[in-house]
Amino acid sequence: MSDTLPPCPECSSAYAYEMGALLVCPECAHEWSPAGDEAGSTALVVRDAVGNVLADGDTVTVVKDLKVKGSATAIKVGTKVRNIRLIDAVDGHDIDCKVGGFGPMQLKSSVVKKV
Repeated sequence: MSDTLPPCPECSSAYAYEMGALLVCPECAHEWSPAGDEAGSTALVVRDAVGNVLADGDTVTVVKDLKVKGSATAIKVGTKVRNIRLIDAVDGHDIDCKVGGFGPMQLKSSVVKKV
């Protein structure tokens, strides 16, 4: 990476910093990949259970009850999950998120629907 980091694409703040492979803006909390702008044709396309294209930051709802290992309760149909992050699939799980009452976890795109 170069010595000077690009400004935030959301708020144009000059105080962006590196966090792993991402750049983060401390003023508006926007996260982006510096390589994402250069390699636009290799974008990850993830679709929900009905075929809608998902993107980072989307809100989705769960379309079927999901049993959670280590928990006596399940994630119920209709549970809203806000601010998802798309990741490279790990055992079919391609969404990284926080589910209210359960905490951080990974979900399959085939069990969610975009709101």
